[in-house]
Amino acid sequence: MIRAKYLFIYLLIQFVLEFTYAQPQVKFFRDDYKYLEDTRSFYKVHTIHRTWENATRRCALEGASLFYPEDQNEADVVLTHLKETQPSYQWVFIGISSKLAKGVFKTIDGLSIRQVYNKWAPGEPNDSNGEEDCVILRRDGTLNDDKCSKRNPFICKKTLASLKWNEECNVPYMDYKYNEDLGRCYKFHLNPLNWRDAIDACDSENAYLAIINSQKEADYLVNITAEAPKNKVKGSHLRGAVHLGFSYDTSENEWRTTTGETLDDAGYAVWGNYQPDGGENEQCGSMFYNGHLNDISCEAQRCFFICERENELLNIFSERFGQ
Repeated sequence: MIRAKYLFIYLLIQFVLEFTYAQPQVKFFRDDYKYLEDTRSFYKVHTIHRTWENATRRCALEGASLFYPEDQNEADVVLTHLKETQPSYQWVFIGISSKLAKGVFKTIDGLSIRQVYNKWAPGEPNDSNGEEDCVILRRDGTLNDDKCSKRNPFICKKTLASLKWNEECNVPYMDYKYNEDLGRCYKFHLNPLNWRDAIDACDSENAYLAIINSQKEADYLVNITAEAPKNKVKGSHLRGAVHLGFSYDTSENEWRTTTGETLDDAGYAVWGNYQPDGGENEQCGSMFYNGHLNDISCEAQRCFFICERENELLNIFSERFGQ
């Protein structure tokens, strides 16, 4: 029995090491992306329809880019995948537009459309009403110009060659830092967003807006906030606070984390002086740079934020063996 237990421990350790340190060789980006060997790239068909600009932004948040076919082969491969996974979709936005110069279509990385796949449908592009600066790929393989403001499905792409792996945090995002004492990974975002957009940004990285569960965690977030090069960020944004993952639950008349716990149950409810003080205008959560909690507008105020994610493999090991 003892021998079997140690054998299990040994095999589990081997699995963790192989999965973590061999990850760059494994053809995996995220569990919501599909790897297609013919193009050596990962793809995700987004079913929530967005404008062209929001689609481009969403792909970038996920560490990918808005897909466009580089050649006939990629167009065929991706359209086959699209038809298999979303047979009702008639078209998708692709990463080509003429937004910079009217009638001059370029990819999101600056290539002329003549350098990539450019099989236009008959009579296209026609710039109907002078409003069609973005491009869709139809299921028959032809291109059409369309309004950028329309909401369409889209596909994000990540090439295998561009994939880097954060071994400590077991993610394809190199900016996450692992804290051994807390057993979690954190990323300080220097692009100020409002609270709702910060939630979306963390989610796009398979993480969540940071939740403080202890004084030790609060101290760590204060430290990474102090170390972040905040003064280099220009433009209009709220200084002195960082978005965190809690908000006011009007149905329960209390502050709760994004996982549904009260702040007391979560383990940290240290408010700043005279906070919360914003009433109905400030029903989302933040942290002053000293670690004390603060209420903030959910949409009107842009500031820095911290994303947090569990280190899943290490957590599995710790739970199994009580570490």
